[in-house]
Amino acid sequence: MTRVLVIGSSGGIGAALFSEATARGGKVTGLSRSGDGLDITDPDSVDRHLGALDTTFDRIVVATGALQSGGRAPEKALKQIDAAYLTQQFAVNALGPALILKHVPRLLTRDAPSAVGVLSARVGSIGDNGLGGWYGYRAAKAAVNQIVHTAAIELARTHKKAVCVALHPGTVATPFTSDFVSPENATPPAKAAGNLLDVLDGLTPAKTGGFYDYAGKEIPW
Repeated sequence: MTRVLVIGSSGGIGAALFSEATARGGKVTGLSRSGDGLDITDPDSVDRHLGALDTTFDRIVVATGALQSGGRAPEKALKQIDAAYLTQQFAVNALGPALILKHVPRLLTRDAPSAVGVLSARVGSIGDNGLGGWYGYRAAKAAVNQIVHTAAIELARTHKKAVCVALHPGTVATPFTSDFVSPENATPPAKAAGNLLDVLDGLTPAKTGGFYDYAGKEIPW
């Protein structure tokens, strides 16, 4: 039985990942702010909740993130850049996953194929950025991509069968995207979750450290 850990299991994509992994026969553990009090931006909270886990996992998915914070919409111009908003974006979208990844070497199984997926976003790609705007969110997702890539290098030294990647789930019909796209033009959460788990299951250790979309296609950095 595949042991799965979903961080952010109460969110739109996280809840769908929890349900889909369970439906596939996995033994799934979920942690979230609303369900468990996990604050991914607080090192003590992360250490307390992840430190209490006494098993290893074959799949770890970090399904956290925020497109908007503090009630503000993403910036459209340089004049809208705000230090506090940038700090919030980096705290949720880069610092949080980094604090979680700190615990992964202990939590990830070593004796069988395993995978770690951290939700990122295509807009975090510098090479694919042709529109501009969204400074905080783009930069924070670019930062988490670098964190994931670096973590993958370290994990490969001790977890020879592991994959650690950044994942773009596509535009998913959740409250996260409701201000920017109508539900009929977005992917249902259950479908997105299935896509992401399929990608994780299909990657080999040779692909670790990469940045992939919901179809398994590599995204430029």
